Amino acid sequence: MKIFYSVLSALLVGTAGLFAQTNVYYVDVNGNDGNVGSKEKPFATLNKANAAVNAGDTVWIRGGVYNLRDTIYVKTYNISAGIHLTASGESDDKRIHYLAYPGERPIFDGTNLLVGEGYDHYDGTIESVQYTSPIVVEAKYLHLKGFEVRGVPMKHNSNSGIYILYSKHIFLEQIDSHHNSGPGFFVNDGRANGGGHYFLNCDAHDNYDPYGRQGDGENADGFGVHYQESGDTTKFYGCRAWWNSDDGFDFINQEFPVVVENSYAMGNGYSDYGTQTPPSGNGYGFKMGESKTGKGRHAIKYCVAWKNTASGFYANYTSVGSKWLNNTSYNNGDRSFNMASTTYDSQGRETAPVAVLTGDNVHVLKNNIAYPNKLSRIGGENASGENNTWNLNLDLTESDFLSVDDPSMTITGVDLSMIAGALGPRMADGSLPDVDFLKLTAASRAIDKGEDIGLPFAGNAPDLGAFEYSGIITETHKKVLQPEWNLISTNGMLTIEGKNIENVVITNVNGQIIKTKDVDGTNTSIHFSIEAKGLYFVRVATSTGISVKKVFFQ
Repeated sequence: MKIFYSVLSALLVGTAGLFAQTNVYYVDVNGNDGNVGSKEKPFATLNKANAAVNAGDTVWIRGGVYNLRDTIYVKTYNISAGIHLTASGESDDKRIHYLAYPGERPIFDGTNLLVGEGYDHYDGTIESVQYTSPIVVEAKYLHLKGFEVRGVPMKHNSNSGIYILYSKHIFLEQIDSHHNSGPGFFVNDGRANGGGHYFLNCDAHDNYDPYGRQGDGENADGFGVHYQESGDTTKFYGCRAWWNSDDGFDFINQEFPVVVENSYAMGNGYSDYGTQTPPSGNGYGFKMGESKTGKGRHAIKYCVAWKNTASGFYANYTSVGSKWLNNTSYNNGDRSFNMASTTYDSQGRETAPVAVLTGDNVHVLKNNIAYPNKLSRIGGENASGENNTWNLNLDLTESDFLSVDDPSMTITGVDLSMIAGALGPRMADGSLPDVDFLKLTAASRAIDKGEDIGLPFAGNAPDLGAFEYSGIITETHKKVLQPEWNLISTNGMLTIEGKNIENVVITNVNGQIIKTKDVDGTNTSIHFSIEAKGLYFVRVATSTGISVKKVFFQ
Protein backbone atom coordinates (compact mmCIF):
# COMPACT_ATOMS: atom_id res chain seq x y z
CA MET A 1 0.00 0.00 0.00
CA LYS A 2 1.19 3.47 -0.78
CA ILE A 3 1.59 5.47 2.44
CA PHE A 4 1.50 9.26 2.50
CA TYR A 5 1.96 11.10 5.78
CA SER A 6 1.18 14.62 4.63
CA VAL A 7 1.43 15.99 8.15
CA LEU A 8 4.45 14.40 9.76
CA SER A 9 4.27 16.70 12.74
CA ALA A 10 0.90 15.26 13.67
CA LEU A 11 2.45 11.81 13.95
CA LEU A 12 5.18 13.06 16.25
CA VAL A 13 3.05 15.37 18.37
CA GLY A 14 1.94 12.64 20.75
CA THR A 15 5.47 11.52 21.50
CA ALA A 16 6.76 15.05 21.98
CA GLY A 17 3.98 15.82 24.41
CA LEU A 18 4.65 12.73 26.48
CA PHE A 19 8.27 13.75 26.99
CA ALA A 20 7.07 17.09 28.35
CA GLN A 21 4.49 15.65 30.74
CA THR A 22 4.27 16.89 34.31
CA ASN A 23 1.78 14.50 35.94
CA VAL A 24 0.38 11.06 35.18
CA TYR A 25 -3.08 9.89 36.19
CA TYR A 26 -4.98 6.64 35.82
CA VAL A 27 -8.64 5.81 35.21
CA ASP A 28 -10.03 2.33 35.85
CA VAL A 29 -13.51 0.80 35.67
CA ASN A 30 -12.96 -0.32 39.27
CA GLY A 31 -11.53 3.02 40.40
CA ASN A 32 -13.02 5.69 42.63
CA ASP A 33 -13.23 9.40 41.99
CA GLY A 34 -12.30 9.90 45.62
CA ASN A 35 -8.88 8.43 44.89
CA VAL A 36 -5.74 10.36 44.02
CA GLY A 37 -5.65 9.02 40.46
CA SER A 38 -2.47 6.95 40.82
CA LYS A 39 -1.94 3.56 39.24
CA GLU A 40 -2.67 1.92 42.58
CA LYS A 41 -5.60 4.23 43.40
CA PRO A 42 -7.11 5.27 40.06
CA PHE A 43 -10.02 7.53 39.27
CA ALA A 44 -13.26 5.97 38.02
CA THR A 45 -14.18 8.54 35.35
CA LEU A 46 -12.65 10.76 32.72
CA ASN A 47 -14.69 13.62 34.12
CA LYS A 48 -12.67 13.40 37.32
CA ALA A 49 -9.44 13.19 35.35
CA ASN A 50 -10.49 16.26 33.33
CA ALA A 51 -10.86 18.19 36.59
CA ALA A 52 -7.35 17.20 37.70
CA VAL A 53 -5.18 17.60 34.59
CA ASN A 54 -3.09 20.48 33.34
CA ALA A 55 -1.20 21.05 30.10
CA GLY A 56 1.37 18.30 29.51
CA ASP A 57 -0.34 15.74 31.74
CA THR A 58 -1.17 12.18 30.68
CA VAL A 59 -4.18 10.08 31.64
CA TRP A 60 -3.83 6.33 31.15
CA ILE A 61 -7.21 4.67 30.66
CA ARG A 62 -7.33 1.03 31.70
CA GLY A 63 -9.23 -1.52 29.63
CA GLY A 64 -12.81 -2.56 30.20
CA VAL A 65 -16.32 -1.26 29.60
CA TYR A 66 -17.20 2.11 31.11
CA ASN A 67 -21.00 2.18 31.29
CA LEU A 68 -22.13 5.79 31.02
CA ARG A 69 -25.44 6.94 32.49
CA ASP A 70 -25.43 10.38 34.08
CA THR A 71 -24.86 13.43 31.90
CA ILE A 72 -23.36 16.90 32.18
CA TYR A 73 -25.13 19.92 30.75
CA VAL A 74 -22.95 21.67 28.13
CA LYS A 75 -24.30 25.20 28.34
CA THR A 76 -22.35 26.65 25.39
CA TYR A 77 -24.39 24.62 22.91
CA ASN A 78 -27.36 23.40 24.93
CA ILE A 79 -26.38 19.74 24.68
CA SER A 80 -25.47 17.11 27.25
CA ALA A 81 -22.54 14.73 27.58
CA GLY A 82 -21.58 11.60 29.44
CA ILE A 83 -17.98 12.86 29.44
CA HIS A 84 -17.17 16.54 28.97
CA LEU A 85 -13.49 17.28 28.31
CA THR A 86 -12.79 20.97 28.93
CA ALA A 87 -9.24 21.17 30.28
CA SER A 88 -6.81 22.34 27.58
CA GLY A 89 -3.19 21.89 26.67
CA GLU A 90 -1.02 24.83 25.73
CA SER A 91 0.36 23.86 22.31
CA ASP A 92 0.89 20.93 19.94
CA ASP A 93 3.91 19.84 21.96
CA LYS A 94 2.26 20.38 25.33
CA ARG A 95 -1.02 18.60 25.00
CA ILE A 96 -3.16 16.77 27.52
CA HIS A 97 -3.10 13.06 26.62
CA TYR A 98 -5.96 10.61 27.19
CA LEU A 99 -4.48 7.27 26.16
CA ALA A 100 -5.53 3.65 26.30
CA TYR A 101 -3.22 1.78 28.63
CA PRO A 102 -0.75 -0.29 26.53
CA GLY A 103 -2.23 -3.60 25.50
CA GLU A 104 -5.71 -2.77 26.81
CA ARG A 105 -8.93 -1.54 25.17
CA PRO A 106 -11.19 0.93 27.00
CA ILE A 107 -14.80 1.02 25.75
CA PHE A 108 -17.14 3.91 26.57
CA ASP A 109 -20.65 2.53 26.27
CA GLY A 110 -23.52 5.01 25.97
CA THR A 111 -26.35 2.48 25.87
CA ASN A 112 -27.77 3.67 29.20
CA LEU A 113 -27.07 7.39 28.80
CA LEU A 114 -29.93 9.68 29.78
CA VAL A 115 -30.25 11.33 26.38
CA GLY A 116 -31.86 14.66 25.65
CA GLU A 117 -35.54 14.40 24.81
CA GLY A 118 -36.10 17.82 23.25
CA TYR A 119 -37.65 17.83 19.80
CA ASP A 120 -36.77 21.00 17.86
CA HIS A 121 -36.91 23.90 20.32
CA TYR A 122 -34.74 24.72 23.31
CA ASP A 123 -36.53 26.66 26.06
CA GLY A 124 -33.72 26.94 28.60
CA THR A 125 -34.47 23.76 30.52
CA ILE A 126 -32.53 20.52 30.77
CA GLU A 127 -35.62 18.69 29.59
CA SER A 128 -35.53 20.51 26.26
CA VAL A 129 -31.94 19.51 25.44
CA GLN A 130 -32.02 17.86 22.02
CA TYR A 131 -28.58 16.22 21.67
CA THR A 132 -26.46 13.98 23.89
CA SER A 133 -23.05 12.42 23.21
CA PRO A 134 -20.97 9.96 25.23
CA ILE A 135 -17.97 12.28 24.80
CA VAL A 136 -18.07 16.03 24.14
CA VAL A 137 -14.70 17.72 23.63
CA GLU A 138 -14.64 21.48 24.24
CA ALA A 139 -10.95 22.24 24.58
CA LYS A 140 -7.61 22.87 22.86
CA TYR A 141 -4.56 20.69 22.28
CA LEU A 142 -5.73 17.25 23.39
CA HIS A 143 -4.55 13.81 22.27
CA LEU A 144 -7.06 10.95 22.46
CA LYS A 145 -5.86 7.47 21.53
CA GLY A 146 -6.86 3.84 21.47
CA PHE A 147 -10.42 3.52 22.73
CA GLU A 148 -13.95 2.78 21.53
CA VAL A 149 -17.14 4.79 21.86
CA ARG A 150 -20.40 3.02 21.17
CA GLY A 151 -24.11 2.65 21.62
CA VAL A 152 -25.53 6.10 22.36
CA PRO A 153 -29.36 5.94 21.85
CA MET A 154 -31.69 8.70 20.67
CA LYS A 155 -35.14 10.13 21.23
CA HIS A 156 -35.97 12.59 18.43
CA ASN A 157 -32.52 13.76 17.30
CA SER A 158 -29.32 12.05 16.17
CA ASN A 159 -26.59 11.69 18.79
CA SER A 160 -22.90 11.54 17.89
CA GLY A 161 -20.39 9.18 19.45
CA ILE A 162 -17.77 11.93 19.83
CA TYR A 163 -18.78 15.58 19.47
CA ILE A 164 -15.98 18.12 19.07
CA LEU A 165 -17.36 21.55 19.94
CA TYR A 166 -15.64 24.91 19.40
CA SER A 167 -12.24 23.27 19.85
CA LYS A 168 -8.74 23.58 18.44
CA HIS A 169 -6.02 21.09 17.51
CA ILE A 170 -7.60 17.90 18.86
CA PHE A 171 -5.54 14.87 17.83
CA LEU A 172 -7.61 11.67 17.64
CA GLU A 173 -5.69 8.47 17.02
CA GLN A 174 -7.02 4.92 16.66
CA ILE A 175 -10.47 5.83 17.96
CA ASP A 176 -13.36 3.55 16.96
CA SER A 177 -16.86 5.10 17.15
CA HIS A 178 -19.60 2.68 16.20
CA HIS A 179 -23.24 1.64 16.67
CA ASN A 180 -24.32 5.12 17.70
CA SER A 181 -27.68 6.70 16.88
CA GLY A 182 -26.01 9.44 14.87
CA PRO A 183 -22.58 10.30 13.45
CA GLY A 184 -19.52 8.47 14.68
CA PHE A 185 -17.64 11.79 14.90
CA PHE A 186 -19.14 15.28 14.60
CA VAL A 187 -16.93 18.37 14.48
CA ASN A 188 -18.63 21.74 15.07
CA ASP A 189 -16.09 24.53 14.62
CA GLY A 190 -18.62 27.32 14.36
CA ARG A 191 -16.52 29.78 16.35
CA ALA A 192 -13.59 31.79 15.04
CA ASN A 193 -10.04 30.42 14.84
CA GLY A 194 -10.73 26.81 15.75
CA GLY A 195 -10.15 23.58 13.86
CA GLY A 196 -6.79 22.12 13.02
CA HIS A 197 -7.84 18.68 14.24
CA TYR A 198 -6.07 15.54 13.09
CA PHE A 199 -7.82 12.19 12.73
CA LEU A 200 -5.25 9.41 12.39
CA ASN A 201 -6.32 5.80 11.78
CA CYS A 202 -9.82 6.25 13.18
CA ASP A 203 -12.92 4.18 12.32
CA ALA A 204 -16.61 5.10 12.18
CA HIS A 205 -19.01 2.30 11.32
CA ASP A 206 -22.46 0.87 11.82
CA ASN A 207 -23.92 4.18 12.99
CA TYR A 208 -27.67 4.53 12.36
CA ASP A 209 -30.33 7.01 13.54
CA PRO A 210 -33.67 5.27 12.95
CA TYR A 211 -35.93 7.69 14.85
CA GLY A 212 -34.65 11.05 13.65
CA ARG A 213 -37.23 13.78 13.18
CA GLN A 214 -35.54 14.54 9.84
CA GLY A 215 -35.95 10.99 8.61
CA ASP A 216 -34.95 7.36 9.10
CA GLY A 217 -31.15 7.24 8.71
CA GLU A 218 -30.83 10.89 7.66
CA ASN A 219 -27.91 12.08 9.82
CA ALA A 220 -25.74 9.14 10.88
CA ASP A 221 -22.54 9.90 8.98
CA GLY A 222 -19.22 8.31 9.77
CA PHE A 223 -17.23 11.56 10.01
CA GLY A 224 -18.74 15.05 9.84
CA VAL A 225 -16.97 18.43 9.83
CA HIS A 226 -19.20 21.51 9.78
CA TYR A 227 -19.69 25.26 10.26
CA GLN A 228 -16.05 26.40 10.27
CA GLU A 229 -15.22 29.71 8.55
CA SER A 230 -11.72 30.48 9.88
CA GLY A 231 -8.85 28.91 11.77
CA ASP A 232 -6.75 25.86 10.91
CA THR A 233 -7.30 22.98 8.52
CA THR A 234 -8.67 19.70 9.85
CA LYS A 235 -7.10 16.57 8.32
CA PHE A 236 -7.91 12.88 8.08
CA TYR A 237 -5.39 10.14 7.40
CA GLY A 238 -5.92 6.38 7.35
CA CYS A 239 -9.56 6.62 8.44
CA ARG A 240 -12.40 4.26 7.47
CA ALA A 241 -16.19 4.76 7.35
CA TRP A 242 -18.55 1.91 6.55
CA TRP A 243 -22.16 0.90 6.96
CA ASN A 244 -23.21 4.29 8.27
CA SER A 245 -26.84 4.95 7.39
CA ASP A 246 -26.14 8.38 5.85
CA ASP A 247 -22.69 9.22 4.40
CA GLY A 248 -19.13 8.14 5.08
CA PHE A 249 -17.51 11.60 5.18
CA ASP A 250 -19.83 14.65 5.11
CA PHE A 251 -18.62 18.28 5.08
CA ILE A 252 -21.89 20.11 4.46
CA ASN A 253 -21.84 23.76 5.60
CA GLN A 254 -18.07 23.61 6.07
CA GLU A 255 -16.69 26.92 4.80
CA PHE A 256 -13.03 26.12 5.39
CA PRO A 257 -10.75 23.57 3.69
CA VAL A 258 -10.48 19.99 4.96
CA VAL A 259 -7.97 17.38 3.77
CA VAL A 260 -8.82 13.67 3.52
CA GLU A 261 -6.00 11.31 2.61
CA ASN A 262 -5.50 7.55 2.35
CA SER A 263 -8.99 6.86 3.71
CA TYR A 264 -11.85 4.49 2.87
CA ALA A 265 -15.63 4.79 2.54
CA MET A 266 -17.61 1.59 1.98
CA GLY A 267 -21.27 0.65 2.06
CA ASN A 268 -22.62 3.91 3.41
CA GLY A 269 -26.37 4.22 3.06
CA TYR A 270 -26.80 0.77 4.60
CA SER A 271 -27.58 -0.19 8.20
CA ASP A 272 -27.79 -3.36 10.27
CA TYR A 273 -24.45 -4.71 9.07
CA GLY A 274 -25.27 -3.97 5.47
CA THR A 275 -28.63 -5.76 5.37
CA GLN A 276 -30.99 -2.73 5.29
CA THR A 277 -31.18 0.57 3.37
CA PRO A 278 -32.90 3.21 5.54
CA PRO A 279 -35.19 5.38 3.36
CA SER A 280 -33.66 8.74 4.35
CA GLY A 281 -29.99 7.74 4.26
CA ASN A 282 -28.07 9.49 1.47
CA GLY A 283 -25.39 6.85 0.95
CA TYR A 284 -22.44 8.86 -0.41
CA GLY A 285 -18.88 7.81 0.30
CA PHE A 286 -17.09 11.17 0.34
CA LYS A 287 -19.52 14.12 0.32
CA MET A 288 -17.43 17.28 0.03
CA GLY A 289 -20.04 20.05 -0.05
CA GLU A 290 -21.90 22.18 0.17
CA SER A 291 -19.97 25.40 0.48
CA LYS A 292 -22.11 28.49 -0.12
CA THR A 293 -19.38 31.12 0.32
CA GLY A 294 -16.80 29.55 -1.99
CA LYS A 295 -14.28 28.97 0.81
CA GLY A 296 -14.77 25.25 1.37
CA ARG A 297 -12.26 23.96 -1.18
CA HIS A 298 -11.24 20.55 0.10
CA ALA A 299 -8.55 18.06 -0.94
CA ILE A 300 -9.32 14.36 -1.31
CA LYS A 301 -6.37 12.20 -2.27
CA TYR A 302 -5.44 8.52 -2.30
CA CYS A 303 -8.91 7.59 -1.04
CA VAL A 304 -11.10 4.62 -1.98
CA ALA A 305 -14.90 4.49 -2.15
CA TRP A 306 -16.77 1.29 -2.92
CA LYS A 307 -20.22 -0.22 -2.64
CA ASN A 308 -21.89 2.94 -1.32
CA THR A 309 -25.58 3.12 -2.18
CA ALA A 310 -25.14 6.46 -3.98
CA SER A 311 -21.97 7.99 -5.49
CA GLY A 312 -18.47 7.24 -4.29
CA PHE A 313 -17.18 10.83 -4.54
CA TYR A 314 -19.75 13.65 -4.47
CA ALA A 315 -19.54 17.46 -4.59
CA ASN A 316 -23.06 18.00 -3.13
CA TYR A 317 -23.99 21.18 -5.01
CA THR A 318 -21.09 23.20 -3.74
CA SER A 319 -20.15 26.63 -5.10
CA VAL A 320 -16.42 25.92 -5.14
CA GLY A 321 -14.62 22.89 -6.52
CA SER A 322 -12.40 20.58 -4.52
CA LYS A 323 -9.16 18.82 -5.47
CA TRP A 324 -9.77 15.13 -6.24
CA LEU A 325 -6.37 13.48 -6.68
CA ASN A 326 -5.46 9.80 -7.18
CA ASN A 327 -8.68 8.31 -5.84
CA THR A 328 -10.33 4.99 -6.69
CA SER A 329 -14.09 4.56 -7.02
CA TYR A 330 -15.41 1.02 -7.44
CA ASN A 331 -18.85 -0.51 -7.77
CA ASN A 332 -20.86 2.28 -6.16
CA GLY A 333 -24.64 2.27 -6.49
CA ASP A 334 -25.03 5.48 -8.50
CA ARG A 335 -22.00 7.30 -9.93
CA SER A 336 -18.31 6.84 -9.39
CA PHE A 337 -17.75 10.62 -9.34
CA ASN A 338 -20.56 13.19 -9.21
CA MET A 339 -19.45 16.82 -9.37
CA ALA A 340 -22.91 18.43 -9.13
CA SER A 341 -22.35 22.10 -8.26
CA THR A 342 -24.30 25.35 -8.09
CA THR A 343 -24.00 29.01 -7.04
CA TYR A 344 -25.42 31.07 -4.20
CA ASP A 345 -26.11 34.74 -3.59
CA SER A 346 -24.80 36.78 -0.65
CA GLN A 347 -27.70 35.57 1.49
CA GLY A 348 -26.83 31.94 0.90
CA ARG A 349 -29.74 31.34 -1.44
CA GLU A 350 -29.28 29.01 -4.39
CA THR A 351 -29.28 30.94 -7.66
CA ALA A 352 -29.71 27.93 -9.95
CA PRO A 353 -30.53 24.24 -9.49
CA VAL A 354 -27.24 23.32 -11.17
CA ALA A 355 -24.45 25.62 -12.30
CA VAL A 356 -21.12 25.27 -14.10
CA LEU A 357 -18.18 26.35 -11.95
CA THR A 358 -15.62 28.55 -13.68
CA GLY A 359 -12.20 30.11 -13.12
CA ASP A 360 -10.54 29.33 -9.82
CA ASN A 361 -13.72 27.64 -8.57
CA VAL A 362 -13.61 24.63 -10.89
CA HIS A 363 -13.09 21.12 -9.62
CA VAL A 364 -9.60 19.69 -10.07
CA LEU A 365 -9.70 15.99 -10.97
CA LYS A 366 -6.43 14.23 -11.71
CA ASN A 367 -5.20 10.63 -11.78
CA ASN A 368 -8.48 9.11 -10.58
CA ILE A 369 -9.90 5.67 -11.32
CA ALA A 370 -13.62 5.30 -11.95
CA TYR A 371 -14.50 1.64 -12.23
CA PRO A 372 -16.83 1.74 -14.03
CA ASN A 373 -16.58 5.13 -15.80
CA LYS A 374 -20.03 6.20 -14.62
CA LEU A 375 -19.99 9.96 -14.01
CA SER A 376 -22.18 13.01 -13.45
CA ARG A 377 -21.46 16.69 -14.13
CA ILE A 378 -18.04 15.91 -15.53
CA GLY A 379 -17.08 16.94 -19.04
CA GLY A 380 -18.96 19.11 -21.48
CA GLU A 381 -19.33 22.54 -19.90
CA ASN A 382 -18.10 21.11 -16.59
CA ALA A 383 -14.49 20.39 -15.73
CA SER A 384 -13.42 16.97 -16.95
CA GLY A 385 -10.02 16.89 -15.29
CA GLU A 386 -6.82 15.39 -16.65
CA ASN A 387 -5.37 11.88 -16.75
CA ASN A 388 -8.37 10.12 -15.25
CA THR A 389 -9.72 6.84 -16.59
CA TRP A 390 -12.53 8.72 -18.36
CA ASN A 391 -10.19 11.20 -20.08
CA LEU A 392 -7.93 8.38 -21.19
CA ASN A 393 -10.81 6.19 -22.39
CA LEU A 394 -9.67 3.43 -20.05
CA ASP A 395 -12.47 1.03 -19.22
CA LEU A 396 -10.64 -1.02 -16.64
CA THR A 397 -11.51 -4.64 -15.94
CA GLU A 398 -10.76 -7.10 -13.15
CA SER A 399 -7.51 -8.05 -14.89
CA ASP A 400 -6.12 -4.58 -14.11
CA PHE A 401 -6.28 -5.27 -10.36
CA LEU A 402 -4.64 -7.79 -8.08
CA SER A 403 -8.03 -8.34 -6.48
CA VAL A 404 -11.56 -6.95 -6.61
CA ASP A 405 -12.61 -9.38 -3.89
CA ASP A 406 -12.91 -8.38 -0.25
CA PRO A 407 -15.19 -9.59 2.56
CA SER A 408 -17.03 -6.25 2.32
CA MET A 409 -18.12 -7.13 -1.23
CA THR A 410 -20.03 -10.26 -0.29
CA ILE A 411 -20.50 -10.57 3.48
CA THR A 412 -23.35 -8.90 5.35
CA GLY A 413 -25.01 -9.43 8.71
CA VAL A 414 -21.77 -9.59 10.69
CA ASP A 415 -19.19 -7.15 12.05
CA LEU A 416 -16.63 -6.57 9.29
CA SER A 417 -14.11 -5.12 11.74
CA MET A 418 -13.49 -8.66 13.00
CA ILE A 419 -12.85 -10.22 9.57
CA ALA A 420 -9.49 -9.98 7.80
CA GLY A 421 -9.86 -7.60 4.85
CA ALA A 422 -9.81 -3.92 3.96
CA LEU A 423 -12.10 -3.14 6.90
CA GLY A 424 -10.72 -5.77 9.25
CA PRO A 425 -8.09 -5.59 12.00
CA ARG A 426 -5.45 -2.93 11.45
CA MET A 427 -1.70 -3.34 11.40
CA ALA A 428 0.15 -3.39 14.70
CA ASP A 429 0.91 0.34 14.41
CA GLY A 430 -2.74 1.18 13.68
CA SER A 431 -2.30 1.68 9.94
CA LEU A 432 -4.65 0.25 7.32
CA PRO A 433 -4.62 -3.50 6.63
CA ASP A 434 -2.14 -4.57 3.98
CA VAL A 435 -4.35 -6.37 1.46
CA ASP A 436 -4.44 -6.66 -2.33
CA PHE A 437 -7.94 -5.24 -2.80
CA LEU A 438 -8.01 -2.75 -5.73
CA LYS A 439 -4.22 -2.60 -6.03
CA LEU A 440 -2.83 -2.65 -9.55
CA THR A 441 -1.25 -5.64 -11.28
CA ALA A 442 2.11 -5.36 -12.97
CA ALA A 443 0.33 -5.30 -16.33
CA SER A 444 -2.43 -2.88 -15.34
CA ARG A 445 -3.28 -0.26 -17.93
CA ALA A 446 -3.47 2.31 -15.10
CA ILE A 447 0.29 2.18 -14.43
CA ASP A 448 2.27 5.30 -15.43
CA LYS A 449 -0.84 6.94 -16.87
CA GLY A 450 -1.05 9.79 -14.35
CA GLU A 451 0.15 13.37 -14.33
CA ASP A 452 2.98 14.53 -12.07
CA ILE A 453 1.16 16.66 -9.49
CA GLY A 454 4.07 17.05 -7.10
CA LEU A 455 3.40 13.91 -5.05
CA PRO A 456 5.79 10.94 -4.83
CA PHE A 457 5.56 8.14 -7.37
CA ALA A 458 7.55 5.23 -8.75
CA GLY A 459 8.23 4.61 -12.45
CA ASN A 460 8.01 7.05 -15.36
CA ALA A 461 4.83 8.78 -14.18
CA PRO A 462 2.29 8.44 -11.38
CA ASP A 463 -0.15 5.56 -11.58
CA LEU A 464 -3.89 6.14 -11.55
CA GLY A 465 -5.90 5.55 -8.42
CA ALA A 466 -5.16 5.30 -4.73
CA PHE A 467 -2.40 2.69 -4.87
CA GLU A 468 0.91 3.24 -6.62
CA TYR A 469 2.17 -0.07 -8.00
CA SER A 470 5.18 -1.20 -5.96
CA GLY A 471 5.84 -4.66 -7.31
CA ILE A 472 5.18 -6.06 -3.83
CA ILE A 473 2.28 -8.49 -3.68
CA THR A 474 0.68 -8.73 -0.28
CA GLU A 475 0.78 -12.14 1.34
CA THR A 476 -2.79 -11.97 2.56
CA HIS A 477 -2.62 -15.35 4.27
CA LYS A 478 -0.04 -14.09 6.72
CA LYS A 479 -0.99 -12.66 10.09
CA VAL A 480 -0.11 -9.17 11.29
CA LEU A 481 2.26 -9.76 14.20
CA GLN A 482 3.96 -7.78 16.89
CA PRO A 483 7.57 -7.30 15.68
CA GLU A 484 9.92 -10.08 16.74
CA TRP A 485 13.01 -8.40 15.36
CA ASN A 486 15.22 -5.52 16.41
CA LEU A 487 16.28 -2.29 14.73
CA ILE A 488 19.66 -0.73 15.32
CA SER A 489 20.45 2.64 13.71
CA THR A 490 23.96 4.08 13.93
CA ASN A 491 25.98 6.41 11.70
CA GLY A 492 23.69 6.19 8.71
CA MET A 493 23.42 2.41 8.91
CA LEU A 494 20.25 0.50 9.71
CA THR A 495 20.60 -3.06 10.94
CA ILE A 496 17.70 -5.49 11.26
CA GLU A 497 18.28 -8.47 13.51
CA GLY A 498 15.92 -11.43 13.60
CA LYS A 499 15.21 -14.93 12.40
CA ASN A 500 13.31 -16.33 9.41
CA ILE A 501 13.21 -12.95 7.64
CA GLU A 502 12.12 -13.24 4.02
CA ASN A 503 11.62 -9.66 2.85
CA VAL A 504 12.36 -6.11 4.06
CA VAL A 505 10.84 -2.92 2.65
CA ILE A 506 11.86 0.56 3.89
CA THR A 507 9.71 3.57 2.96
CA ASN A 508 9.94 7.22 3.83
CA VAL A 509 7.05 9.31 5.14
CA ASN A 510 5.94 10.10 1.59
CA GLY A 511 5.45 6.44 0.80
CA GLN A 512 8.48 6.13 -1.47
CA ILE A 513 10.28 2.82 -1.30
CA ILE A 514 13.84 3.67 -0.24
CA LYS A 515 15.23 0.17 0.15
CA THR A 516 13.94 -3.33 -0.44
CA LYS A 517 15.56 -6.71 -0.08
CA ASP A 518 14.54 -10.35 -0.42
CA VAL A 519 16.46 -12.77 1.77
CA ASP A 520 16.54 -16.52 2.18
CA GLY A 521 15.09 -16.70 5.67
CA THR A 522 18.33 -17.69 7.37
CA ASN A 523 19.86 -14.23 7.85
CA THR A 524 20.02 -12.97 11.40
CA SER A 525 21.48 -9.55 10.53
CA ILE A 526 20.59 -7.39 7.51
CA HIS A 527 22.27 -4.04 6.82
CA PHE A 528 21.10 -0.96 4.91
CA SER A 529 22.68 2.45 4.42
CA ILE A 530 20.35 5.42 4.91
CA GLU A 531 21.55 8.68 3.38
CA ALA A 532 18.97 11.23 4.60
CA LYS A 533 17.76 12.15 8.04
CA GLY A 534 14.08 11.65 8.84
CA LEU A 535 11.36 9.17 9.75
CA TYR A 536 11.24 5.78 8.01
CA PHE A 537 8.91 2.79 8.11
CA VAL A 538 10.42 -0.69 8.12
CA ARG A 539 8.18 -3.60 7.05
CA VAL A 540 9.52 -7.09 7.67
CA ALA A 541 7.94 -10.28 6.36
CA THR A 542 8.91 -13.53 8.05
CA SER A 543 7.74 -17.08 7.51
CA THR A 544 4.96 -16.54 10.09
CA GLY A 545 3.72 -13.01 9.45
CA ILE A 546 4.40 -9.34 8.77
CA SER A 547 5.15 -6.43 11.10
CA VAL A 548 6.12 -2.77 10.87
CA LYS A 549 8.32 -0.46 12.94
CA LYS A 550 9.17 3.23 12.70
CA VAL A 551 12.73 4.55 13.00
CA PHE A 552 13.94 8.15 13.11
CA PHE A 553 17.42 9.03 11.83
CA GLN A 554 18.84 12.11 13.53
